[in-house]
Amino acid sequence: MKSKTQHSRPSVSPARAAAFDILLRVERDASYASELLHSRAHNRLTLVDHSLATELVMGVLRWRSLLDSRIAESSAQPLPRLDLEILIALRLAVYQLGWLSRIPARAAINESVELVKRAGKRSAASFVNAVLRKLAADVSSHQLSQSTFSASSAEGLAASSAHPLWLVERWIRSYGVDPVRRICEYDQLVPATAIRLRRPEVEGQLEAEGFELASGHLLSSARRVLRGDITKSAAFRAGLCAIQDEASQLVAALVGTGASILDCCAAPGGKTAAIVDRNAGADIAAVDLHPHRARLLQKLLSTRNPAMDGQIRHLQVIAADARNLPFATKFDRVLADVPCSGTGTLARNPEIKWRLTPEDLADLQVRQVAILCSAMTQVKKGGRLIYSTCSLEKEENEDVIGLSLAKDSSFRVIDCRTQLEHLKREGELVWPDPSLLTCGPYLRTLPGVHPCDGFFAAILENI
Repeated sequence: MKSKTQHSRPSVSPARAAAFDILLRVERDASYASELLHSRAHNRLTLVDHSLATELVMGVLRWRSLLDSRIAESSAQPLPRLDLEILIALRLAVYQLGWLSRIPARAAINESVELVKRAGKRSAASFVNAVLRKLAADVSSHQLSQSTFSASSAEGLAASSAHPLWLVERWIRSYGVDPVRRICEYDQLVPATAIRLRRPEVEGQLEAEGFELASGHLLSSARRVLRGDITKSAAFRAGLCAIQDEASQLVAALVGTGASILDCCAAPGGKTAAIVDRNAGADIAAVDLHPHRARLLQKLLSTRNPAMDGQIRHLQVIAADARNLPFATKFDRVLADVPCSGTGTLARNPEIKWRLTPEDLADLQVRQVAILCSAMTQVKKGGRLIYSTCSLEKEENEDVIGLSLAKDSSFRVIDCRTQLEHLKREGELVWPDPSLLTCGPYLRTLPGVHPCDGFFAAILENI
């Protein structure tokens, strides 16, 4: 007589189950994969399972269009007719077959079939099995994942690098073919983890814990994590270092110092915390639209640099709409790091490229101009406002500056190179040539061209 275990249906591994559930939420709820991967729902995964789930989720999102083209070649059913659960199970298997050579084809196929059954689509199990076995038999893993970034046309580059054609076309018009090829290649790689050290001695503490660090490419206070999960370190848990891309750190450094500083779109708070650390004795206000994000921001900022305890005169965090800021007094420095498309962060947030539309850019621009114009009313005479995005799109960057200055002629653009050269003299900026970080008077970093996310920043002075 067979045991219950022998009769039971094969189980799905925790990593693949988590990856499937996350990808489903990304598609259905427009959620962000990075947030879901670190949510409570998945914090019971072992380190090995969490690493595999992360690999699967991010790999599927980075290569989605190429995965779909491979599936379409072997499917008798057009992809638009497939239920989402079936399509996600197929994508997961094809990514494992073509991109993860360490995973046996049998495991990838069988578990995707079980995922379909787990999702209540048992009738499609034989279809999924047939498609995947055909793919595994007809095409080698190397051929499945073969991609080239040498294409010279927008169509070829978009197809081979799994980017939407409309994005690649507009980037080529703005930056040229070679930089866009480097952007697309960077977007398809796992980005390095960069951290900001809140105290110099933290580096030694991390190295004593077994972490391998390298100097930052842009800033002296930045480090690149070469080995180890920094979130598991005692220093990270104590708030003595923060995960933050170097371009984001550089934007915070452009704010400089002042007796009073406003961050009017502050959450999640990485730049705000950097501003707090640089400005002992300042009055600092941080604003976010959503009350729950403002509460999280307050919690983050309460973990201040111990070397500065008691030196910040006033730190205020409030929930408010940045388009209608509630302050009666004006500030020496204002940061408007506005909500944007995020096309400079596709290596970290690959789902953006599949949900963004050209129409979204126009909608975002309206909001960005409103926020910038509101922020301009909060700047003292002689004070400065830093406008920034993590977008590569002109509509969200130069065009927003032009539209806002047309509404308020009391501001002028300050060349970012002046502030970058100041940071260089002070030893904060370690990039050899500050001019290579600019485009005209603006800060402009491009993924792959620069070793960081894509950011734009403008410095405006109230004259």
